[in-house]
Amino acid sequence: MDTAFLILILLSICCTTLTSAQPCYKSACSRVEPVIQFPFWLKHSQPDSCGYPGFGLSCHGPTHQTILTLPSGNFSVQGINYTTQEIWINDPNNCLPKQILSLNLSTSPFLGVFTQYFAFFNCSFHYTKNGLKPIGCISDGNYTVYATTSFKVIGLLSGVCDFIAMVPVPAELPFYEEVVSSDLDGDLRLKWEEPACGVCVSRGGQCWLKSNSSRQVECFNVPKRGLPSGARYAITIGAGVPASMCILGLLCFLCGRVTSFRRRNSNRVRLEGASSTVAPRPTVAVGLDQSAIDSFPKVVVGESLRLPRPNDHTCPICLSEYKPKEIVRSMPECEHCFHADCVDEWLRLNATCPVCRNSPEKPHPVP
Repeated sequence: MDTAFLILILLSICCTTLTSAQPCYKSACSRVEPVIQFPFWLKHSQPDSCGYPGFGLSCHGPTHQTILTLPSGNFSVQGINYTTQEIWINDPNNCLPKQILSLNLSTSPFLGVFTQYFAFFNCSFHYTKNGLKPIGCISDGNYTVYATTSFKVIGLLSGVCDFIAMVPVPAELPFYEEVVSSDLDGDLRLKWEEPACGVCVSRGGQCWLKSNSSRQVECFNVPKRGLPSGARYAITIGAGVPASMCILGLLCFLCGRVTSFRRRNSNRVRLEGASSTVAPRPTVAVGLDQSAIDSFPKVVVGESLRLPRPNDHTCPICLSEYKPKEIVRSMPECEHCFHADCVDEWLRLNATCPVCRNSPEKPHPVP
């Protein structure tokens, strides 16, 4: 009897240990709702040991919205980032400013990521101001509510409207400039610091309570160190392809140098074996000497500006129109005309007409 009782106690201890060490499964209120895992847990379908105190969630309504209950009321959960330990919430009744006016995070594990103070004013329905955006869900036919962070607008509304409150709003994004007015319809962005499970989640592990009677957490099921096979394959491909291209380029360069070296040696052998009677390549004279240039006809432009070619009114070299008393030189064959100074400079470097590129022949001397 004593032996059986001892075995029963041991089995009970083993079962209790296994139960406390067994992780809770991830869950969600619906397919479109955020995934729920530690430190969050579903109040009505999971035991308290699956989550951390203050992180209980519930599913409400026909659409099974994920609801977070704070000291000031219920909020719908729009998203959860377990790595950065942030949560986005809104009003399930689509009037977030009403919730903001009574928001209280003091006794919750959450605080705002970006907090901005908004001044709320209750103005007469007949008071309207261009550029101010009213908060429709808390306004009616008798009054209009505005929210602003601008000191200028606060000073303006203070004289004509009733001041409601100055409220810290955990905004979704930081406001780097003053907000003239806002209807505050964006999500509230909150974060939590305890339990600190972000590093565990980022490493692919699971964070759980060490025991039911403790708030200390542990990280389980962390993947082994080292890169996954997919990452190793990507790195191998990423490093191997450029290395292969570099090696291929180096081989192509070396092959080109070897081919060029062989070609130069072959040409040198052919030149050394060629006959010494082969005449060197003649040097071609580029321009004309001054005596040849002076032999080309010149004419002084008269008042009528008449030249050998009827359409020549502009020097093709300097693009200036001819003027009376200027000296113009013409080519012997084509009769193209130019300023003498312009064409003389050209002919010293080029033995052709600047227009038609024909080589002018020297006029034969008169016997």
